[in-house]
Amino acid sequence: MSAAFEFTPENQQRFEQIISQYPRKRAAMLPTLHLAQEQNGHISPEVEAYVADLLEVPVVDVHEVLTFYTLFSDKPRGRHHVRVCGSLSCWIRGSDDVSKTLREKLGIEDGDITEDGRISWETVPDCLGACEMAPMIQVDGHFEGNLTEEKIEQIVDELKD
Repeated sequence: MSAAFEFTPENQQRFEQIISQYPRKRAAMLPTLHLAQEQNGHISPEVEAYVADLLEVPVVDVHEVLTFYTLFSDKPRGRHHVRVCGSLSCWIRGSDDVSKTLREKLGIEDGDITEDGRISWETVPDCLGACEMAPMIQVDGHFEGNLTEEKIEQIVDELKD
C-alpha cells in the first residue's frame, strides 16, 4: 500500500520496538496511534490507512479506536493543546469559567487553533481523572488544577512564549 503518510526512520524503529512487545499486531493499536499522532499532529484518513496497513487490520477498526478515545484527534491541533475537563465535578467547580477565560485570552472558540498554530483547546466530556484539582485542564499531557482566572492567564502566557 502506498500512503501519503509514513513513519520517519526513527519512528519506524520505535514502531518495531512497540510491536515486539505484543503477541499480535492488532494489540499495539493504541501505542501505534499515539506514535502516529505525535509525528503528524493528528490522525488523518491517510494516517488511519497507514496504521491499518501496518497492523494488518481493516481501516474501520482503526477508525473505531480513533473515534472512541478523546486523546486522539482527527483534525490538526496546535503545538500546545489544552483539554478542559467537562465532567460534572469540574463543571460544578467552574469549568465553564475556564472555557470562557481561554476563549477570551486566546481569541478562539472551543476546538479551534490560534492563527500562529501555537495553541488549540477543547472541552472534553469525560473526566480527566483529577477531580481533586477541579476545575482542571490538561496541557500537553500534564495536569493543571485548582484554576483561577489569573492562573489560566499565566498558563496561556507561558504557552505563548
